[in-house]
Amino acid sequence: MSKKQKYYVVWAGIMPGIYDSWTDCQLQTKGYDGAQFKSFDTLEEAEHAFASSPNAYIGQKTSTTGRPQKIARDDGEFSPEVVENSLAVDAACSGNPGQMEYRGVHVASRQQVFHYGPVYGTNNIGEFLAIVHGLALLKQKGLNMPIYSDSRNAISWVKQKKCKTKLPREPRTEALFQLIERAEKWLHENSYTTPILKWETDRWGEVPADFGRK
Repeated sequence: MSKKQKYYVVWAGIMPGIYDSWTDCQLQTKGYDGAQFKSFDTLEEAEHAFASSPNAYIGQKTSTTGRPQKIARDDGEFSPEVVENSLAVDAACSGNPGQMEYRGVHVASRQQVFHYGPVYGTNNIGEFLAIVHGLALLKQKGLNMPIYSDSRNAISWVKQKKCKTKLPREPRTEALFQLIERAEKWLHENSYTTPILKWETDRWGEVPADFGRK
């Protein structure tokens, strides 16, 4: 049975509006002082609520259908050092080089925000591309939150705006190299204020975007 679609009204958050996924709602509200938001069963309810005062809805326990109106939260705990309203990225590779994929996960909700692959490549390339993918996505959405990566190499490559891979450019890697070139081009042509932070695995455990294949 498929999960019923929900709509999330954000009255007070980074970008107030109506969102159709819990992850997008979290991106707007987690860590935002005084955030006001609530879920609704239909788009019509959400639109009506967004046009009204949040005081008419915040704290109310039932919707017009009589069902509870609360948003499930993740109960997992992070170190106080971790900025929870953030994006974590990671890559995985079966062999190195081998079939590589990468993804981004919202730390607070632990929900996947983007995923790419598998494609033939290396883990370091995946880590580099994941950070740039995250930077571009956050800038596109107008969001200001840190990006965590557990790869010092990838963080250094991003700061240098150059993917310093030794992987040969050949027919089976051509598509990947074109993606690398687009990422490097984005870094040279765009400015950003997004902090890129090192995920301290020794102290905090595996990065939330880890694929769990170790």
